Amino acid sequence: MRGRQILGLVTMALTTVLMVLPFGPERGEAGETWPVYKALEPIRHGNLTIFPVVTDRSHDTKNFFTLDEGLRSGEVVVSEAGAIQPLIRGRQRPLPGGAQVNRLVLVNNSKRPLILLAGEILTGGKQDRVVGKDRIVPAESDPIDLAVFCVEPHRWVATSSGFGSFHAQMAQPSVRRSAMADQDQGKVWSEVHASAKAMVAVVPQAAPGIEATSSYAGVMSNEEVKQRVETVAAPLEQSYQGVMRELRDRSAVGVVVAVNDQIIWADLFASTALLEKYWPKLIRSYAAEALTRSTSPGRPDLKAAQAFLQDFEARHESVESEPGVYRHTELQGEGFTAFELTTLLPGTDFNIHIAKMAE
Repeated sequence: MRGRQILGLVTMALTTVLMVLPFGPERGEAGETWPVYKALEPIRHGNLTIFPVVTDRSHDTKNFFTLDEGLRSGEVVVSEAGAIQPLIRGRQRPLPGGAQVNRLVLVNNSKRPLILLAGEILTGGKQDRVVGKDRIVPAESDPIDLAVFCVEPHRWVATSSGFGSFHAQMAQPSVRRSAMADQDQGKVWSEVHASAKAMVAVVPQAAPGIEATSSYAGVMSNEEVKQRVETVAAPLEQSYQGVMRELRDRSAVGVVVAVNDQIIWADLFASTALLEKYWPKLIRSYAAEALTRSTSPGRPDLKAAQAFLQDFEARHESVESEPGVYRHTELQGEGFTAFELTTLLPGTDFNIHIAKMAE
């Protein structure tokens, strides 16, 4: 009953919010048009607040597929560097070098382009890793070097020849930040340790299992931890899915996330369909972040969420690009860092994903 009441209140507020709030500023070269975003009334559970986000347009993303889909189908293969001799379209060639902490090799054998998001966790090999940067891998790719960070610091013994996906959850925002913005293995390990320590405090009955593993995925897959994460994630997931049904025609594409009284993060996608693919993993990552932070009074309001969406004015901008495939842009502004992944594949030129984090 409470879930339906929350959904009803949120749905009733949508029309008013859409009429009152201005869209954020447009970005791009002269003559370009970019989607702009509006935050809607929040959904809350405990110290976690989620603001749904709609846009004035969305894009066709059905030709793209995700890491989870690729690993599940076997069309995507991820291995330690030097551990395999991947197919180079018509011939075999071993890649140079042996296994390295911050390097994996990925092959996309599908006829569809693959989206990789920073924060996705790969389990197996000599140690679990987290993807360090958003990127697009073209269809039927040659092997690529995949920049990663270790999220299992005390293992360097192979448990499998390849990698699977930790499909239950992405890395929580504090871990994603250390990989994406800091690009620092030491800080990633520090956040992994801090998360495990905080989970022991929140779920003391899980302490023996948590203390028996150095793996971030191992901590988050602990049954007691999973149950506690679900108590936060499930109500929000149910309410948001209901809101999504109401908002599909209005192009719901993302969320602004707050913990306690602070806006901490935003994830924005090119389409509702793409957001829906990642949503179960994202909401559990936000729930984990909320659980590992001490609860404090105060709740951010809609104006704060909208202000966070509007401010993309950068003091510093850096761009990496694979011509004809993707562009990855890092924006550093006053109190934030944002990352834009833009598809440059034939017939496309739009942002597939934007991640923005508060400093």
